[in-house]
Amino acid sequence: MAARIEVQNLHIHFPVYHGQARSLKKSLLARATGRRRLQENAQHRLVVQALQDVCFDLQPGERLGLVGHNGAGKTTLLRALAGVYEPVAGSVRIQGTLNALLDPNQGMNPELTGRENVALRGRYHRMGHEAVEALQEDVRSFAELGDFFDLPTRIYSSGMVIRLAFAMATAIRPQVLLMDEWFLAGDASFREKARERLETMVRGADILVLSTHMNDIVRSWCTRVIWLEDGRVRADGPTDEVMDAFSGGADASALFPEAALG
Repeated sequence: MAARIEVQNLHIHFPVYHGQARSLKKSLLARATGRRRLQENAQHRLVVQALQDVCFDLQPGERLGLVGHNGAGKTTLLRALAGVYEPVAGSVRIQGTLNALLDPNQGMNPELTGRENVALRGRYHRMGHEAVEALQEDVRSFAELGDFFDLPTRIYSSGMVIRLAFAMATAIRPQVLLMDEWFLAGDASFREKARERLETMVRGADILVLSTHMNDIVRSWCTRVIWLEDGRVRADGPTDEVMDAFSGGADASALFPEAALG
């Protein structure tokens, strides 16, 4: 089954707790900026419109970069694709096996060693003994943890946790990989190894969705970019065109009229 992502008219809202008192609600609404992201819903509850009317399709082999300033909706969109957030309206459909790198500690037991965590992941995927051993060797070699691979992960540095998490997530090849930028905290040599590993995955007809503030990574890794602003798609197109507009503050509506804000 070929990998595919279809996002249609996606809306995600978050309630503002402790913001229901009439005077406080009025004050917050008066201070709201951007494209009226702070609104009252049909139940008269105060909500933040985190994503509004987001639409796109991804086909096998595409590497999508999500860019935008803090609060633009990049991580929210990743979590919606991963099924963490439920849409208020619209739909997210993903075809193919999925792995989401949203938290470096996701799916790891800190009391277990790196080797034991890899074995646990392999058993979750119903691997046999020999396949688990091969998985452990692949992760050990890529993560370059040395003797720490047989020590509890609770004593690992943040960089070591990132290397182990990335190696595990990419050793069992998903058809769709979602990644937040936390893994890019590794050093330059690790980022180069990660790029090569990801490119190998994508050449196998997989899909990558990457959210990051590192423009050079987006330009070198991604074939397509979506620029989010105030929870909406400001531009969607070829990497260099969108990144030139994003970096230079160009008028995206002139370059990408179909993605212009209404």
